[in-house]
Amino acid sequence: MSRAFNFSAGPAMLPEAVMRKAAAEFLDWQSTGMSVMEMSHRSKEYMEVAHKMEANLRDVMQIPDNYKVIFTHGGASLQFAAIPMNLAEQNDTVDYLNTGVWSTKAIKEASRYANVNVVAGGQEDNPTEVPAQSEWKFSADAKYIHICVNETITGLELKDEHLETIFAQGKPVIADMSSNIMCREIDVSKYAMIYAGAQKNIGPAGLAIVIVREDLLGNARSDTPTLMNWDVYANNESMFNTPATYAWYLAGLVFEWLKDIGGVHAISQINERKAQKLYDYIDASSFYSNNIKVSERSWMNVTFNLSNAEFDSAFLEQSKAAGLLSLKGHKAFGGMRASIYNAMPEEGIDALIDFMKRFAAENA
Repeated sequence: MSRAFNFSAGPAMLPEAVMRKAAAEFLDWQSTGMSVMEMSHRSKEYMEVAHKMEANLRDVMQIPDNYKVIFTHGGASLQFAAIPMNLAEQNDTVDYLNTGVWSTKAIKEASRYANVNVVAGGQEDNPTEVPAQSEWKFSADAKYIHICVNETITGLELKDEHLETIFAQGKPVIADMSSNIMCREIDVSKYAMIYAGAQKNIGPAGLAIVIVREDLLGNARSDTPTLMNWDVYANNESMFNTPATYAWYLAGLVFEWLKDIGGVHAISQINERKAQKLYDYIDASSFYSNNIKVSERSWMNVTFNLSNAEFDSAFLEQSKAAGLLSLKGHKAFGGMRASIYNAMPEEGIDALIDFMKRFAAENA
């Protein structure tokens, strides 16, 4: 049986090498006679898995020693509330840049726990470009600045010029990197906290990763629930309660795979080629179009529309038959979306472009 190319925005495809290793170890991990998912999370065997997984993540992302890496339940969305509860009091001001749906969700949740200043954006649900920096209005007394670096639904991404302006404010920068973590090299030390749901570029759903500078720990407000307090996770190796053990294990295999292929530097070159190849074809076509500002397009989520929406159903049906799955765009944005995370090989992009060419020729 041949595997399809899965363009889902999440849960997304995993590297085939990871899936094969997990399958080989599924019933009997390293001659223990049991699966990783059956192990006590406090056993010597599982602690070996957990420690190796964290070490590999630190290696591939070059995470400084003064940052804690914690693994939580609840996906990235739980952090929408955890962030203000760990960093701000009810009357404190916090800055949020609104670049789309996920920014909006974070703003809505943070507004329950702090005074949110929207730096810019929010006038439309799915903007196709980042608000002009001339419109940005930061607060002098903000406890932190929150950004969603890559908006998965539209495929709109903050670029270096945006990030440098944000860093220049001198405030702790909190970044949702759920859909672009490890797609390219970053300087973790510029961020106070990075968080990401696992189900896009890390591993299976059910796990979220928080990378937080140590000086931000221990500041949670008194009404913060125990399982939303970062300090509790940091002081208990993320095992205050039973974690998503199998998801940890699979994420660890993904980090090993990433190291084996040359790390984030190597995968970033592949990702840039993949994205550019697909955007180049779309831009050269009269049948397909992308309406995101060219300089702010995402490497991970490529959205596009057909020349006539009446072709959408046939496109999805025929692409599925061709082994190209989950290309339907988000209901809030419409059209098509190809999520091409780290695990998507270049062959998948080539197969998609070949199909798009055939479909356009047959329906032009």
